[in-house]
Amino acid sequence: MAKEAEEKKVRFDGMILSGWQRFSNAILGKLLRKKVREDVALQKTLLQADIRIMPEVYKATAIMSTVVAFGIFIGVLVLALLPEIGAFALWENMQNPESIYPCIDWAFWHANDIDPNIDWSGEGPDGVSVAYGGCPHYSTKVVPGFARYGLIAVCGFFGPYFSYKHFLGAAERRKKERSEALEKYLPYAASYTAAMSAANATPANIFKSLALNQDIYGDIAYDSAMIYRDITLLGMDLVTAIRLSVDRAASPWVSEFFQGMVGTLSSGGSLKIYFLNRAEHYMRENRTRLGVFLETLAMMAESYVVVAVAMPLFLIVMLVIMFWVSGAGSEISESMVYGVVLGVLPMIHIAYSGLVWLMSKEMEM
Repeated sequence: MAKEAEEKKVRFDGMILSGWQRFSNAILGKLLRKKVREDVALQKTLLQADIRIMPEVYKATAIMSTVVAFGIFIGVLVLALLPEIGAFALWENMQNPESIYPCIDWAFWHANDIDPNIDWSGEGPDGVSVAYGGCPHYSTKVVPGFARYGLIAVCGFFGPYFSYKHFLGAAERRKKERSEALEKYLPYAASYTAAMSAANATPANIFKSLALNQDIYGDIAYDSAMIYRDITLLGMDLVTAIRLSVDRAASPWVSEFFQGMVGTLSSGGSLKIYFLNRAEHYMRENRTRLGVFLETLAMMAESYVVVAVAMPLFLIVMLVIMFWVSGAGSEISESMVYGVVLGVLPMIHIAYSGLVWLMSKEMEM
């Protein structure tokens, strides 16, 4: 019983709102409820992304997160533009390094002209900033206009705008991740359904069995669980339950798979033959995808041998030979050798390792 209760707790954790979601919904939920519930596209995206919250909660959270991000951007802008103590003001109070040596020379040759009342910085009679006792060459650093107005544009408009797009696009990104995961596991799930149907298992039992093997078949077990729930708990017929799953599926492949089941059942065809044909088709597609992946890895291996192994050796040998033949005119310094060996070569290996790792993560089951 304890294990079953723990499984139920894990299963329904995704439906519990976080504190931030509850706060956002309390502030904006009622204002957005009517309009957002009419947004069919957003509701479908949330359904396909398996985000189990109401659409007004999702949008309220996105808006409130954008408000917080906007506040952070405004804080950065204030810290930069604040008069006298802001980052830009402090920067512009610093002396320009190019004026240091001219002022030192001026103080050496014009000792009698030094004004003791101007010890650090001030403003001369003509409105020009002065320092070092009134050095005429004194100047301060200047913040470029593109930096000032660029920061205003980023913190005042582009930052909040892209923050809102990022928070609102979380469902779309989650839907894309589920689509990729579904397409990875679908060939194996289709083979499993073909084996079950060959053993004369009913469609309801097939979906139930898939739903209980989420650790093997990934996200497709969730879609199967929803179909089994609609049949057993909500009392729908098999065709209606599968038809609802067509819109719920995040991947076009899964939608096509379920839609084919609806067509087969509606026309009185054999699900056993349909599952066998689909399993063969998806396994063929999966072999093609794996073949492309292996060919890409082979190409990466060949380029790695050339770029990361052969090229550095030839480069070092060539530079040394040029030094021997041409003398000091083509001298290769010790720092250059250390830079190539300890800097360039490791970066090449790290870059290739990162590329292979990213490619492998896409194929990981």
